[in-house]
Amino acid sequence: MDTVDQHSPLRQAALKRIKASHALGGDADCLAQYYRKWADSYELDVDHECYRGPSIVAELAGAVQAAHIGRERAATAILDAGCGTGLVGIQLEHLGFRLIDGFDLSEAMAEMARETGVYRNVDHDIDLNRPLSNYLSASYDMTVCCGVFTLGHVHPHALRELARVTRPNGFVIASSCKTYAGTMPFEDEVMCLQEAGVLTQEQRLNDGRFLGEEDADYWTLRVLKKPAKQQQ
Repeated sequence: MDTVDQHSPLRQAALKRIKASHALGGDADCLAQYYRKWADSYELDVDHECYRGPSIVAELAGAVQAAHIGRERAATAILDAGCGTGLVGIQLEHLGFRLIDGFDLSEAMAEMARETGVYRNVDHDIDLNRPLSNYLSASYDMTVCCGVFTLGHVHPHALRELARVTRPNGFVIASSCKTYAGTMPFEDEVMCLQEAGVLTQEQRLNDGRFLGEEDADYWTLRVLKKPAKQQQ
């Protein structure tokens, strides 16, 4: 049972802030400004809506590591792309991951992620709608991305960059909200990258719980040997 009634002023305010973030059109300046103001209440707002995405993404990362990564969990390098306040990183650390880097567009959100103490490094002012020029190719065993492929935030083409920074035979684990999938060509981008030999779909968890009444698909994508034009 929810601790806050769905008709309470607190929950209504939380829903209003969440929905407002979906109308920002992916504009980096608008998103950064919005999240700077939202940072202090963000975790309470998503907690009111029973945010399941971080724990599901982390559990998928744990299963992938156990099944496919040829090194100990504590030595598995993970990038948390769009880490927000660090909710996914906290879940990963609980599962035994120790080499976790993160980045976010919002400096305020990134600072809160740093304060969790679970990340080696957290960068800010990183826009996933642009190339990740600060990150070398094949740097991570896994890249996780939760709550980023949602309305008003990041375009599907960012998936190519997530694959680039992940080593061959590593994995990208990402959520895509159902409302996002209905308006943005995320699945088409996955198919395009498969046809290009960049990655392959290993698993897709359909219609999983995400945030409030919003469900999401959860994608486990294996990165293949990159074409020569992607090498750096």
